[in-house]
Amino acid sequence: MNWDAELDCLGLLCPLPVLRARKRLIGMAEGQIVRVLASDKMAAIDLPHFCAETGHDYLGASEITGGSAYLIRRGK
Repeated sequence: MNWDAELDCLGLLCPLPVLRARKRLIGMAEGQIVRVLASDKMAAIDLPHFCAETGHDYLGASEITGGSAYLIRRGK
């Protein structure tokens, strides 16, 4: 899957990956996808919860070197 923006949050602890994803998504158009790179294990819980609460689509995660990559589609 392709993405429109990438956000490197490797090495950052909760809640910074969610806060930075929120800030990035505000500047994106509806339907665009951001790929969030995070090493904090809590991101696996926090990012899907953030999406459910704010109307964005959580598209899943994949393992990368040093952490995980999460895909989020900007909602309304």
